[in-house]
Amino acid sequence: MSTKTTTSKDSRWRPLIWILPASVILLGLAVLGAQWLRGMDGVQAWMERYPGATPLPEASPEGFPAWLGWQHFLNAFLMVLIIRTGWLVRTTARPKANWTRNNKGPIKTKRPPKKISMDLWLHYVLDVLWILNGVIFVILLIVSGRWVRVVPTSWEVFPNAASAALQYLSLNWPHEDSWVNYNSLQVLTYFVVIFIASPLAAITGLRMSNIWPEQAKRLNKAYPVELARAIHFPVMLFFVLFIVVHVTLVFTTGALQNLNYMYAAQNSASSWLGFWMFAASLVVMVAGWFLSRPIFTSPIANTFGRVSR
Repeated sequence: MSTKTTTSKDSRWRPLIWILPASVILLGLAVLGAQWLRGMDGVQAWMERYPGATPLPEASPEGFPAWLGWQHFLNAFLMVLIIRTGWLVRTTARPKANWTRNNKGPIKTKRPPKKISMDLWLHYVLDVLWILNGVIFVILLIVSGRWVRVVPTSWEVFPNAASAALQYLSLNWPHEDSWVNYNSLQVLTYFVVIFIASPLAAITGLRMSNIWPEQAKRLNKAYPVELARAIHFPVMLFFVLFIVVHVTLVFTTGALQNLNYMYAAQNSASSWLGFWMFAASLVVMVAGWFLSRPIFTSPIANTFGRVSR
């Protein structure tokens, strides 16, 4: 039994044996190709026309308010745990604990209670908190007028985004001041994350959840669960890729200044306040990762249903 379990766990990481080396080789070739392109006269002229950023509308707000820092932390905290629980749901054959709803809460259904794993229960809870945080974030973006920083307002954002991507890939970072304006590649990326990938994750997750009406035949035919599953997992991989690239660029394009932007809400390249706030957030994330086990989450889950092992 233990041998089979160990083999099953090892098989999860087996693809990394060839994925990681292949990724490093492809990345190296891409960097060399980008540097070769930047040496061409026509490409240099094109980059002078499209330096990598488009100007914002007049009177656009600058800086990073404190609420944006808190939203950023909560989003990162919840996303890390959502990815963890989602991966466990996908790869764990025999969960350590299960949960059954008591059908006495605000959401009641006529269907009999269905037993689900504690990992899936926690995944649902984190999803709800993440969606709530996202709705608040979008509302604050609109009310504060900061939506113009993450929503394209000109078609020139596309050639400028390509220019910024070429600059990043050639390891010659684009000149920018995120306190005032994101470069066009950042604008498009944040737009996709906020207004496309996040709603897709929520909508497909809802379709796969237990609260979806199973008896709605027309609705289920128009939106089959197989389609939701085919979209949900790639969206998770997109978020993982975004987090890896985002964190890498934060630390390679001026770590102290970027951390002060996001965590301390101050425009400083010398203060260490943002770094220590970031370090504290990492401690909270590690603690959340450790405490997200059934032995710690069961008392909470028992208030909404019954936990069984």
